[in-house]
Amino acid sequence: MSEVASAWRSAARTDTGKVRVRNEDAFLDLPERGLWVVADGMGGHQNGALASRLIVEALAELPHEGGLEQRVAQVRGCLHELNRRLGQDLTLACGQADSLMGSTVVVFLAEDDRAACIWAGDSRCYLWRSSRLYQLSRDHSLAQLLIEEQQMSAEEAARHPRAHALTRAVGACEALQLDIVELDVLPGDALLLCSDGLYQSLSPDQLGAALNLGSVPLALRRLFDQALQGAARDNLSAIVIRR
Repeated sequence: MSEVASAWRSAARTDTGKVRVRNEDAFLDLPERGLWVVADGMGGHQNGALASRLIVEALAELPHEGGLEQRVAQVRGCLHELNRRLGQDLTLACGQADSLMGSTVVVFLAEDDRAACIWAGDSRCYLWRSSRLYQLSRDHSLAQLLIEEQQMSAEEAARHPRAHALTRAVGACEALQLDIVELDVLPGDALLLCSDGLYQSLSPDQLGAALNLGSVPLALRRLFDQALQGAARDNLSAIVIRR
C-alpha cells in the first residue's frame, strides 16, 4: 500500500488464478502521482503479457505535469502510439487470435478534486460512494454490444458463445477508440480498477461490501480472498483507491 500527503491511499495486487499457466495482467499503482492502471493482455504465447507490460511501463514514464486536461491528453497520446506499435508487426487481419498482441487498459487519473477514467476493453472502473456501487466504465465487448444494439438482457448476452470477445483493445485494430469519463471526487469515495477475472468472480454486492470496509488493504484482501475461493479461471488484478 502507498500513502501520501495528498490523502490518496491505494493498494494493488495481481494473481495468476487457479487455471492459467501465466499471468498476462499488469498494473501501475502511483498514488503520489495520481495515476493508476490495470491492463489485461491478450494474444498467443507471451504476446499478452508483453502488451500489458508495455502499457504500464509507457504510462509510468509520462511526466507528471499540467492539469487534468493535459494529463488526459498525454495518456491518450501514449495509448494511441502504443496501439500503433503493437499493431505494426501483425501479418494477419485485425482480430486473428494467432497474430494478436494487445491488451485492455483502464486508467484512473486524479488531480486535486478532479479525476478521469480512460479505458479500452473490458477492464473496469467502479466508484463506491454513499454506500452505492457505480460502474464508471462501459465494457467494450460483444456482450455489451448485444445489450445495447439488440436489447438483450445481460443474462441473455452472457450466454452468447463469444460474449467475452472484445470490440476494442490497445493493439487489436488499426484505429484505437478510447472512452473517457470525468468526475469530481468527494471525501470518502473509493475506486476499484480491475480486470475481468476479478469482477466475473464476484457479485456487485461482494464488490460493494469489500469497498465499504474503509481500509484499503482490507478491501483488497477481501476481494482476492473471495475471488480465490471460487474457480478463478482467469488472471485476477485489482487496485483499490480511496480519497
